[in-house]
Amino acid sequence: MPDPDRIKALVHDAYDRFKTIDDGAVANYIPALAAVPRDLFGLCVVGVNGAIHGMGDINYEFSIQSVSKPFVFALICQAIGEDVAQEKLGVNSTGLPFNSVIALERIDEGTNNPMVNAGAIATTSLAPGDTAEAKWQFIQAQLSRFAGRDLSLNQAVYESEAATNQRNTGIAKLLQAYDRIFFDPVEATDIYTKQCSLNVTARDLAVMAATLANGGVNPVTQDAIIDPIHCQHVLAVMVTAGLYENSGDWLYETGLPGKSGVSGGLVTVSPGKGGLATFAPPLDEAGNSVKGQLVTQFLSEQLGLNLFASRPNT
Repeated sequence: MPDPDRIKALVHDAYDRFKTIDDGAVANYIPALAAVPRDLFGLCVVGVNGAIHGMGDINYEFSIQSVSKPFVFALICQAIGEDVAQEKLGVNSTGLPFNSVIALERIDEGTNNPMVNAGAIATTSLAPGDTAEAKWQFIQAQLSRFAGRDLSLNQAVYESEAATNQRNTGIAKLLQAYDRIFFDPVEATDIYTKQCSLNVTARDLAVMAATLANGGVNPVTQDAIIDPIHCQHVLAVMVTAGLYENSGDWLYETGLPGKSGVSGGLVTVSPGKGGLATFAPPLDEAGNSVKGQLVTQFLSEQLGLNLFASRPNT
């Protein structure tokens, strides 16, 4: 990473450059998300050395939604091993929207992964514990370790999503028909809904992303959460499917593993360097934050983070 003054200047520049962008639409299929002000905007960079640089609404709490997926996958890899996780969940991109039912018809081909809803619900079902409560407590506690603070449930978002998650319940029951879910499908869906309803901030997400960049050790608290080997596998799946059917475009433009959520959160990981998180509720048609993508593309280039960038040897 560049020196701290350079990072600080670029974070400020990115905020000023993109704060007036008003493209996209706030998610409206979940009533509690539709009520979030569209002009909220924050971005935060956390280095593997624990240094934090942020601008804007980085302490505003919002529900984590699908940004939880890579972190729960990491926890399951730690709990049951990455090879077993790959066998049970799959790691290939579906090339279809995050809530696609059609993708389930191709599940025997291995075209499922923990970044889409079907794979994420199956991932959640593998959480340690014999009861739904035990599994939920594990997920809440371990995601809190990633963030470095206790994460609370957003009750309003949970109730709103629980009242409108019939599609996810249907997906879970289809998974059961394919022997690809590992706990009661209705209870697994409810745990997953709670998981997506945890409150985080852009600062929290940047710390969580930096933990994946730092070999599984939270750079702020120095808490070792997962083994380094699991970080590389999680980042590989994020590269292929983190932004759903737009993952190829994302990789082409940023060269980094990322994960979006319909509440407007977006995390990006630069292995060995740090994590970037943005929060801006308006989304594109694929459900990815418009401002978040612009910020990440800009900072990836300006901070020299693109994994595929190279210069001639002179």
